[in-house]
Amino acid sequence: MTVVLVTGSSGLVGSAIARELTTAGWAVHGLDTRPGDWTTHVGDLRSPSVRASALDGVTAVVHTAALHAPHVGEVPASEFWSVNVDATADLLASCAGVTRFVYTSSTSVYGHALVPQDRAVWVTEHLKPQPRDIYDETKLAAETLVLDSELSTVVLRIARCFPEPPQVQAAHRLYRGVSLDDVAQAHRLALASQATGVLNIAGNYPFSPTDTVELWNDAPAVIVRKAPDILDTFTAHNWPLPARIDRVYDSTLAKKLIGYSPT
Repeated sequence: MTVVLVTGSSGLVGSAIARELTTAGWAVHGLDTRPGDWTTHVGDLRSPSVRASALDGVTAVVHTAALHAPHVGEVPASEFWSVNVDATADLLASCAGVTRFVYTSSTSVYGHALVPQDRAVWVTEHLKPQPRDIYDETKLAAETLVLDSELSTVVLRIARCFPEPPQVQAAHRLYRGVSLDDVAQAHRLALASQATGVLNIAGNYPFSPTDTVELWNDAPAVIVRKAPDILDTFTAHNWPLPARIDRVYDSTLAKKLIGYSPT
């Protein structure tokens, strides 16, 4: 049986991944600085003894542990580099016997490249990231470490999946949001595959690249034409459709390489 270490296993994403893998029959070690339902090792990833204990018998790793965007301005930049980059380097160096390494990144790393000019930005993995803050910078630096490793690695840039008010989440699910279940599914599929490089993990959106001008100028018209059922849902809840959509995340490559199928 494959034994996988999930770092950040008490967090929102890490716990969902640990649950998904356990349900699928994987043996899971969970590492976090705080206890959780899926956390078997409580401690700091930067501690050599903690890493050694958590990695004992492990042959695959899912690395989700990190400081996140809400920590920007509250945590010193040096701590971002220590947790997000240095700890990733130490983890990679400690992975003797590990045959697969999946790194959880974020579509946030695209940063300033997501700012539209005269149309919505169609976001594939070919879009060059332009980090806008210390979170983006450190996640991108960690991605580079992972991709340059001699291990079999893949980076998943996940779209927005944290809890939000229903009407906000509903709007985001049209173009930049993803369900936590789909994020967990993507990590399971990535672990079981040999795919390498960077993959966007986002929702199943109704739009195409030819819609980008109209999405920026008149998003409701595109939504009504391409997804009338969504209009019905928004109307039933008295939620306004977004007037403009500034970007659309494209998961086509993940669908092709790992069989990702967002629901």
